[in-house]
Amino acid sequence: MTVDRPTGDSRAWRSALLARVVAEIEAEIRRAWERLLLDLEVEPDSAEAVELAWLVAEDPAAYDWRTVDGALDRLSCPTCGSRLTQGPAACETCEFHHRMRFGAREVDRRHVPPGNEHALRVASAVTRTRHRCSARARVGYELTLPDLVAGALPTTRQAQAGKALINKLTDDECDRVVSFAQVEQLAGGR
Repeated sequence: MTVDRPTGDSRAWRSALLARVVAEIEAEIRRAWERLLLDLEVEPDSAEAVELAWLVAEDPAAYDWRTVDGALDRLSCPTCGSRLTQGPAACETCEFHHRMRFGAREVDRRHVPPGNEHALRVASAVTRTRHRCSARARVGYELTLPDLVAGALPTTRQAQAGKALINKLTDDECDRVVSFAQVEQLAGGR
């Protein structure tokens, strides 16, 4: 079963679980942005809020990654007109800000292994801007994202084993699978 992306995008997620997890992440991102507006006494949807969003986008290292993603979600790309970072892969402005987002702070949540927050941030960025990534990168990060949100962190060996299996799939297979069990089944014997 696939569920439409909560932001109204016509693209469907690979599973209902992924749709729920992305909706949770997007809610956290909205709340982080709203907290910054509240802390700075800035009215949402005001010209001052747009100016603040640009300031955050230009200096991501000063903010938590959720706040940065919240700012990016409120900006339009001056080059392609899409939501910033969501434009076509050929848009240099979107690509620049997509890469800049990774300069944002990441503080591991309580009771998760060190590095979980980094993995969660990368997986959510890939999932939310999936057209910028290969089919193999998308499937790996999208299938891992629910476990990362739950606090898990694959070991290097587990991640490498998963990648080796994914590399045996065709792009079409990568786009169709909804679980690592399916990845293992399709990759088996290849």
